[in-house]
Amino acid sequence: MTKTSVTLLALTCAFTLAACGGNQAEGEHAAGAAQASSSAGLPAGHIEAGMTLASKGGTGIAACASCHGAEGNAPIDGMYPKLGGQYADYIAHSLQAYRGGTRAGGNADIMAAQAKALSDQQIADLAAYFASVPTQLRDLQNAN
Repeated sequence: MTKTSVTLLALTCAFTLAACGGNQAEGEHAAGAAQASSSAGLPAGHIEAGMTLASKGGTGIAACASCHGAEGNAPIDGMYPKLGGQYADYIAHSLQAYRGGTRAGGNADIMAAQAKALSDQQIADLAAYFASVPTQLRDLQNAN
């Protein structure tokens, strides 16, 4: 892949994520505050409920931290993405697609099994929580 191709891919990803919705500025959410509903058509998410679900799991749902690590920022393996600081709409749409069986590739089988048990409220809560976590994500600007 050429440097121009990588740059175009990075720009396309950045514009796509920006179109999904804005990530909240660090510290903008009070712990447990509700996040407004998203373009995913979900109810308002609750950060505190999402944090509990992500760290402890629930009925038929493994804790997100089992694979994605603490606050979604310490994956147990490089095959698992960092979720902390990700756009809430991206998390919500991704979980809905896994639940509906329309997202493929990578760890789709693992995630589909987890997401099938999630309610719309739980998806909104997880999305609100991961969006509230300080990000460790980085873009591909100046990647070689």
